[in-house]
Amino acid sequence: MPRFALTVIRHGETRFNKEKIIQGQGVDEPLSETGFQQAAAAGRFLNNVKFTHAFSSDLTRTKQTISGILEKSKFCKDMMVKYDPRLRERKYGVVEGKPLSEMRAMARAAGEECPLFTPPGGETLEQVKVRAKDFFDCICQLIVDETGQREIVFPGAPGSCLESCLAEVFPVGNRLQLHPDGGTPGLAASILVVSHGAYMRSLFGYLLSDLKCSLPATLGKLELSSVTPNTGISVFIVDCEEGREPALQCICMNFQEHLNGMSEKN
Repeated sequence: MPRFALTVIRHGETRFNKEKIIQGQGVDEPLSETGFQQAAAAGRFLNNVKFTHAFSSDLTRTKQTISGILEKSKFCKDMMVKYDPRLRERKYGVVEGKPLSEMRAMARAAGEECPLFTPPGGETLEQVKVRAKDFFDCICQLIVDETGQREIVFPGAPGSCLESCLAEVFPVGNRLQLHPDGGTPGLAASILVVSHGAYMRSLFGYLLSDLKCSLPATLGKLELSSVTPNTGISVFIVDCEEGREPALQCICMNFQEHLNGMSEKN
């Protein structure tokens, strides 16, 4: 049963994030100066983690974020990134480019609340969840197909263990013992994903509610219900097997300690 680590990060701040203007898919705003600094801070924090695969939404703010992360890496500077439209932000239709307050007013007029409200021309939460499930299922199948077919080698770090470098950054040690079959297999892959806040909420909802992902005891309701902050990091350990539902363990969610003292480091 192959096991992999999934590290999911929200893009850095844009000017529209700060001004609470809805971007969705139709407003392709680049990172602000703060956003570039956040991406660099995340990259420094993760610079010893050896990723085997990298995926990003194909929108500018996520492309710039994953580039800023990987350029700080000791092992993944030249890694090829797959830009996947399934990782795009939720489509908000007629309210894209408009203040969040305007969408909230539309929701109230319709007798609904954000984020359940779907603006005209926008995606429903169920549609976003379908996209998220499709992407997650595909990466699980990718790792199942790759396992045993090839050995992943890291330039400059022969024989390095994926789990040991991850454990240097996140408290994965005890969680790695929790294998359904009682064993402690090494990680077959370590996947980096950069996406968007509303999309990630739908993805995490699928992992936690549908797949019954186990959670750290320290994780509170606030972390579970909050939209991931810019460059917030969430890490999962995934056990997948052909013909069976994946088993997941959440290591951390919406982690942002890498941003502490950011201004002093840039």
